[in-house]
Amino acid sequence: MRIACIKVASRRGEALPAGDRLVKGMIAAGHLVDVFDAWVDDGLRLPGYEYVVVVARSTSFFGGKMPEALAKLLKTASSLVGKKAAAFFVKTSPFGTVKGLRNLMATMEREGMFINWSEIILGEDHAEALGKRIGS
Repeated sequence: MRIACIKVASRRGEALPAGDRLVKGMIAAGHLVDVFDAWVDDGLRLPGYEYVVVVARSTSFFGGKMPEALAKLLKTASSLVGKKAAAFFVKTSPFGTVKGLRNLMATMEREGMFINWSEIILGEDHAEALGKRIGS
């Protein structure tokens, strides 16, 4: 399956190791994966992808607030209406995790994406295991 993976770190230039391990798991499962950074890439064209995966981290410790780069990227991306998608939220604190996942899903659904899988990533090993389960 051809998959677009959009990584959304808290701030520009910040690494998202759980996202890298998620991609590693998807590749190990035999998928073709293209990785995009929400802070760098703009105006994505996604009609050639069967599935879109968004992995994000909150910008705040308590609130579960999404980075503004995600909403901006999804607004400018093409062919998102009805696209199957997965939402993964990286747990960084004991507070606001469920709210962060809910905000991520709301941002994606606002652009017309159909989310058929959502999960909170507890660690890098968990992310890789989730990546191996995509498409099975």
